[in-house]
Amino acid sequence: MLLPDKAIRCITLFKRNGYECYVVGGFIRDTLLKRATTNKALDFATNATPQEMLTFLPNAKYENKFGTVIVPLKESANTLRIKKNEYSESEYFEITTYRSESLYKDKRHPENVTWGTRIEEDLSRRDFTVNALAYDGKRFVDIYNGIHDLKKKSIRAVNNAYARFEEDALRMLRAVRLASQLHFTIEKETYEALQTQAKNLSYISSERIRDEFFALLSSKNAMGGVLILKDTGLLQSILPELYPAFLCDQKSPKRHHIYDVGTHLIRSLDACKNTDPIVRLATLIHDIGKPNTRSITKEGVITFYNHEIIGTQMAYEIASRMRLSKKDTIRLTKLVRYHQFSVTEEQTDSALRRLIRNVGKENINDLIDLRVADRIGSGASPSSWRLDLYKKRLIQVQTQPFNVRDLVIDGTDVMRLLNMEPGPKVGKVLDKLFAHIEKGELENKKKMLIEYVKKLDPKTIS
Repeated sequence: MLLPDKAIRCITLFKRNGYECYVVGGFIRDTLLKRATTNKALDFATNATPQEMLTFLPNAKYENKFGTVIVPLKESANTLRIKKNEYSESEYFEITTYRSESLYKDKRHPENVTWGTRIEEDLSRRDFTVNALAYDGKRFVDIYNGIHDLKKKSIRAVNNAYARFEEDALRMLRAVRLASQLHFTIEKETYEALQTQAKNLSYISSERIRDEFFALLSSKNAMGGVLILKDTGLLQSILPELYPAFLCDQKSPKRHHIYDVGTHLIRSLDACKNTDPIVRLATLIHDIGKPNTRSITKEGVITFYNHEIIGTQMAYEIASRMRLSKKDTIRLTKLVRYHQFSVTEEQTDSALRRLIRNVGKENINDLIDLRVADRIGSGASPSSWRLDLYKKRLIQVQTQPFNVRDLVIDGTDVMRLLNMEPGPKVGKVLDKLFAHIEKGELENKKKMLIEYVKKLDPKTIS
């Protein structure tokens, strides 16, 4: 197994100063799995204390109680003997002193941190065996059979799973995320511990839960991950709104659906080709309003009138709980609100422009991705001739102006052409131009609009 040259140089510097230094965790795991790795994933562990590290790493920074020293490569390149073309401008190493931890009172952070002297001590506090791996370019340390679990494709907690999750409840969500990303299963005792301690996830901040959940949603096996969250009870602290969806049947005469709402939603997520976590979340919850709007007609047809309206309010509440930014909240709610758009060939250009205005030009392709996933999740083909035609027309109508600001002439042109003073009448001329263009009576071409304006009588404009 080869480490990057800059990692070897870092380890060599520590050894030259009389200390051990190992690359640990995810970088080792992913390299052994032949998965793509990034330099950002390079984490180091050492028996040097933070104060000792600062004596031979003069540009390093140490501002925490957990023994992690930040080494900016740009400032430390000479010390580490790294060439300029071997690192990016903002790249840094995180090097942490071996440690043991105890008394996790808040289910997340240790109250007591004790420096260690052996790599084996440090690995004993790690979450899962596949992460409890260390390598210094010569010596490989695997005291918990992590390589064995990599071969078995199994996520197993280090030592006692119940103790690991009692210490840090976020590890439960990390277990599911890793299983989803790696296409692994979760070992029996570890899985049972997830079920037993799922309620402890409520101790974790919304932001940390969101970040882990979004990483899970972005994986290719996100559907499997969501099902594990559901079956272990962890989903209750993330998306409790999904549980009723699995109890909401929608198979009926005159309906194309062949799955219950929950199954449809996770199958839609599985089919979503867009990797943006907001789009994938929107795909997962686009029909979240159906259980609250379900009704059956006298003919036995199941209906969900206005489920997109109810779903939009629920999406807003989910966004608030996850502490999404204002921008992401708007994107999420718009995708849920307008996912029901009609694709009939009778749709006018005005109707298409109205949809684009409502959703936003920047979100229209995301909405199409959601719609395609919605179709596949319903058991239908990815597309249809109507949807293909609709997508072409969406492209065409976007060449036309969407508001007065998109016109090729502006108020200054109007005042010059009609010898007018600034005032409300200028805006009314522009509104008139835009209305004619929307109806297809004029084209947004400068010469054509100038000729039209010249024929207007300023006295009759009202």
